[in-house]
Amino acid sequence: MNETYDYGLWSMVILNSAIFIFFAFSFVKPKTSTDWRSLGAFSAFIVALFTEMYGFPLTIYFLSGWLTENYPEVNFFAHENGHLLHTFFGLEGDAHWDPFHIASMVFIVAGFFMLSSAWNVLHHAQKHHQLATTGWYARCRHPQYVAFILIMFGFLLQWPTIPTLAMFPILVVVYVKLAKREETQAIAEFGSEYHSYMESTPSWIPNFNKNIEGKNHENVR
Repeated sequence: MNETYDYGLWSMVILNSAIFIFFAFSFVKPKTSTDWRSLGAFSAFIVALFTEMYGFPLTIYFLSGWLTENYPEVNFFAHENGHLLHTFFGLEGDAHWDPFHIASMVFIVAGFFMLSSAWNVLHHAQKHHQLATTGWYARCRHPQYVAFILIMFGFLLQWPTIPTLAMFPILVVVYVKLAKREETQAIAEFGSEYHSYMESTPSWIPNFNKNIEGKNHENVR
């Protein structure tokens, strides 16, 4: 591999994007248009991320003047120096073992675990035409959207770029709007039962003090 320019690896862009999008697809198993919008927004973030990570380092080009002036000893076009937080915080050693990268992996793994666990509860509830209130759905009302946000935040800690930093708050707003739309549909279908669920279960921040045992009902993401 070129020691001074380790990008242009488009096969890695395609491979890594496909792997993470497939993982998300296998957990979410989209059926409705809302499911596809949710997965599509996440997929756009993933493609933008790996395009800069292995394909074309747009952020490094954009910031090249500032980076050269402030870090003249660092070759940012060497791939290992693309972990910008590692450099900005003056960390030494392998960037793959710094606190940011470790925290990144924790968020990503936790997100995919949450995504998978939440889908299992939701799928069981859908089969019985009920409202899901067990598992992660006992902790918060939108665990699948929370999972997507955790995964994206984890990637930002690992490899922040201008496009993904700009996309992240926009996608959070998209997920919030999708969640509100689904709650409107759930209220229309379940009425007072869903209102009771809303009163006892937070929307986004999981309540880990709550007993997760309970009746299975069908829920929105």
